[in-house]
Amino acid sequence: MGRRNITHVSDFILMGLTDSEEIRLVLFTLFLLIYLITVLGNVGMILIIRLDPQLHTPMYFFLSHLSFLDLSYSSVITPKTLDNLLTSKKNISYLNCFSQMYFFVFLGATECFLLSSMAYDRYVAICNPLHYPVVMSTRRCCSLVFGSYLIGFMDTSVNVLCLTRLHFCNSKTIYHFFCDGPAILALSCTNTHDIEIIIFISAGSTLVVSLITISVSYVSILSTILKITSTSGKQKAFSTCASHLLGVTIFYGTMIFTYLKPSTSYSLGKDQVASVFYSIVIPMLNPLIYSLRNKEVKNAPNRVMKKKKDSK
Repeated sequence: MGRRNITHVSDFILMGLTDSEEIRLVLFTLFLLIYLITVLGNVGMILIIRLDPQLHTPMYFFLSHLSFLDLSYSSVITPKTLDNLLTSKKNISYLNCFSQMYFFVFLGATECFLLSSMAYDRYVAICNPLHYPVVMSTRRCCSLVFGSYLIGFMDTSVNVLCLTRLHFCNSKTIYHFFCDGPAILALSCTNTHDIEIIIFISAGSTLVVSLITISVSYVSILSTILKITSTSGKQKAFSTCASHLLGVTIFYGTMIFTYLKPSTSYSLGKDQVASVFYSIVIPMLNPLIYSLRNKEVKNAPNRVMKKKKDSK
């Protein structure tokens, strides 16, 4: 009975990013602006891809799912963060905390393998262009997307099942702005060594396997591009990969910095800055990266408007 009272925690307290009321107001305004741009950018990307027949290709099929993941990813974290920045009450229930963490890990792991699928798509398009329509069939694309979601589900199930076994005693203050795995591990009053190893292997496998797939794809792509004799041909081939490569570099850079290390090296300031970047900023950057560097996407709104005028 005593143990049950000690280990049961009904809610947590999210300490957030700062105690200063002035800074919190500035951050609220900044994060709200970023979130609005994220929603508009990703919803706009999904709608444009659906409405423009010229974008009904494997590359943009994956991109529409990336936009959906980014929109969901940001919506899991940002609204609660905005609420905490405005109010003095920073409580989050045990169920809501673990639900937030569940969907956060699920969407993050899914995005890793979706980015791998996009790299494979670019590999086939550049290295085997004649076989591209056959290899990247609708069935293959759907299978890759389904597989990404399935792996994300398996990864988050392992993480959350491990973390629900932790004992928190009387500790309930999370020194973070959302329910993140390392912050919750640091909160536990019991030995977390075995759980850390399981989570490290699970998260590490997700990052490493997807990163190896992307790396192998881009090594093959680079090798093929170097064999192209014309400068314009090289530029055209590289431009089809530049946006994806930039998005991958930003996403994996912050994820590896934050998660592929033991909890003993957990640094509140550095990890919070990295977390803000990949959970709030990157979902806003992706639609900008893929639209500003892509002529097809930039011209899509004009094609859609012209099509509507012609239909009238």
